[in-house]
Amino acid sequence: MRITQDVRDYAEANGLTTVAAIEAAMAEKATEFTDGGGRINLPLA
Repeated sequence: MRITQDVRDYAEANGLTTVAAIEAAMAEKATEFTDGGGRINLPLA
């Protein structure tokens, strides 16, 4: 699958195992979310 291959490519590019790559990517996204205000905005409709 494409996502699996993307994870493998990310891991290889960063010298990580697949599990470590997933954990690193999740930490990056968590930081990005927090830096962006940490809020989820949904439309009121």
